Amino acid sequence: MNAVELREKTPDQLREALASLKKEAFNLRFQQASGAIENTARMRTVRRDVARVKTILNQKAAEAAAE
Repeated sequence: MNAVELREKTPDQLREALASLKKEAFNLRFQQASGAIENTARMRTVRRDVARVKTILNQKAAEAAAE
C-alpha cells in the first residue's frame, strides 16, 4: 500500500483500511506471542501501513479544516 493509492480513497475508506490493519496487527502480535508467526517482517509492514493511513487521514482533515 503506497501513499498515492491512499490519497485516492475517501476518509471512510481510509478508516475501514485502518481498522482492518489494526486487526491484522493484533493477530500478528498474538501469533508472535504464541510462537506461530512465520513472516516476522509482515509486522513491520503492517505497522508502517497503519502510520501511512493515519498520516493521510490527518492531511485530509487539515485540508478540510483549511477550506
